[in-house]
Amino acid sequence: MGVNWHDAPQWFRSSFARAARGVGATATDDELADTAEGLVARWSGEDRHYHNLKHLATTLHRVEELSQETHDANLVRLAAWYHGAVFASDSKSTYELKGGEQTPASAELARKELTALGVPAERADRVAALVDSLLRHQPPADDADAQVLNDADLSMLATEPQYYKVYCAAVRDEYGHIPRADFVRARIRILERILQRGPIFSTPQAQSWEAPARQNVEAELARLQKEQAKLDA
Repeated sequence: MGVNWHDAPQWFRSSFARAARGVGATATDDELADTAEGLVARWSGEDRHYHNLKHLATTLHRVEELSQETHDANLVRLAAWYHGAVFASDSKSTYELKGGEQTPASAELARKELTALGVPAERADRVAALVDSLLRHQPPADDADAQVLNDADLSMLATEPQYYKVYCAAVRDEYGHIPRADFVRARIRILERILQRGPIFSTPQAQSWEAPARQNVEAELARLQKEQAKLDA
C-alpha cells in the first residue's frame, strides 16, 4: 500500500530544496516546498507497493553513498526524485515494458517543474536526460551521473535474500490485477534481460553489489521457471 504523504519525514522536503538550489533554482522557499510536497504525494499513491516513498528514500540514500562517483551530485539527486514520479500499473504490457515507472513522462515532468522553479534550461534538460537513462538501465559508459543513478535504482537487487523476497512480493502486489501466469512470464523475461546484458552495476563503488544481485536474480528466475512449467502443464 502507498504511504500517506503527510507522514513522510521532513528531510524529504529539505533534501529536494537543497538539490534544487544546488543546480540554480531561483524560486521561493514556499515554491520549492510546494513542488516537493507534490512529488512526495506522487510517490505515496495507493497503487504503489514497491515504487513508493521507501524506494525513493533508498534510491536517494544510494545516490549519497555513490556521490563521489558523480560529476554533479545535485543533478543526480533531482533525477532520483523524478525517476518514478509518474507511475502506472494498469496493464501487463505496462509491467513488462516499463515496470510501472513511466520514464519519458517522468523526464518531461522534471523538465517542466524544474524550469518553473528557475533552474536553467540546460540543467533541467540534463535532469530529464538522466531520468531517461533509466528506460533500459544501460547508461552510457562515459556518463558517470547516469551510471550512479542506474546503480542506485537497481540497488535493491543486491539486498539480503530475506529483503529481496519482500521486494518480490511488493512488486507482485503492484500488479495483483495481472493474472499470475501472465505476470510470471513477463517477470521471467525481465530477469533474463538483466542477466544477459553483462554487469548489472556500472560504477566502481557498486561492483561489490554485483555478486549478491546476481544470486538473488538467478534464484528468483529459477523459482519462476519452475512455476511456469507447472502452470503450462
